[in-house]
Amino acid sequence: MSDLAVTSGRVAWRGRLGTESVPAAEAPDARRALQLGLAGVWLLDALLQYQSAMFSRAFGQMLAATAPGNPGIVARPITWDATLIEHHAVALNAVFATVQLLLGLGIAVRPLTRFALAASVAWSLGVWWLGEGLGGVLSGAANPVSGAPGAAILYALLAVLLWPADRGGPPGDAEAAPFTAARAVGARAARALWLVLWLSLAWFALQPANRAPLALHDLIARLADGEPGWLAGIENGAAAAVGSHGLAASIMLAAACVLVAAGVWLPRPAVKATLVLALVVAGLIWVVGEAFGMILAGGATDPNSGLLLALLALAYWPAKQRQARGERASSC
Repeated sequence: MSDLAVTSGRVAWRGRLGTESVPAAEAPDARRALQLGLAGVWLLDALLQYQSAMFSRAFGQMLAATAPGNPGIVARPITWDATLIEHHAVALNAVFATVQLLLGLGIAVRPLTRFALAASVAWSLGVWWLGEGLGGVLSGAANPVSGAPGAAILYALLAVLLWPADRGGPPGDAEAAPFTAARAVGARAARALWLVLWLSLAWFALQPANRAPLALHDLIARLADGEPGWLAGIENGAAAAVGSHGLAASIMLAAACVLVAAGVWLPRPAVKATLVLALVVAGLIWVVGEAFGMILAGGATDPNSGLLLALLALAYWPAKQRQARGERASSC
């Protein structure tokens, strides 16, 4: 016969032959689960970066295409970087892919999580500038449907919000961390970051280039090229549904983004409803506006912003009181 002893969240079996305790593996809490999700996206990025097309001049040309429309101080380093990569595509792309692989593995391994998250912030900011042209936010061409303000800046934001530390209130105080993203930076700062992000998406949706009658139709229709038949059918159907109603679609998207932005400041039931809306918007962006980042068509370097927006929404999901106590008691 054996007795099951549960002490401080650890499970140990005590048998007649000895008093040794064998701690059971603890299930990851919400923050750790999201960290692992972020690690998985980095690993996907690495796999995409290892594609044969990325070891050719096409990769440098892809980066160079983000320079036009940006101020000279932003565009010149992009052009220099793209030219350098074109001339040393094999070596530099191998470095880029390996860095992303190490970031994903580092975040997934607990002792390396802090270092990997810090390194991912620095790497993401560099990619946001030199690889995405700051997401087009200074060029007037930023469109939330196609990935603005840039996937790379969302990687950095997730790394900050999922940092393995707790601030505010004593351990066990559920109000100090009402949702996972509040644990590292505090609830007020986390809500402010959410507000800025989603209001910026609303602003980009209403830019003149994005509210033109056929702007959204053309953007979605172009995604069908090179995609599997089932996904091309989704893109063509969505483009036909939007038609020439680009202005109405932009207004509807902007209104949804504003509602989502304000949602985290509302009472708990309303917060959940607006976060569900955020997940729906993120899903539509990822599937309809980004075709899963075009990873099925080949040549993509990341899954784009929609998946990351969904991860962010989950980081703001209200924590249960007992969950909050458990997460506050043990920092990842």
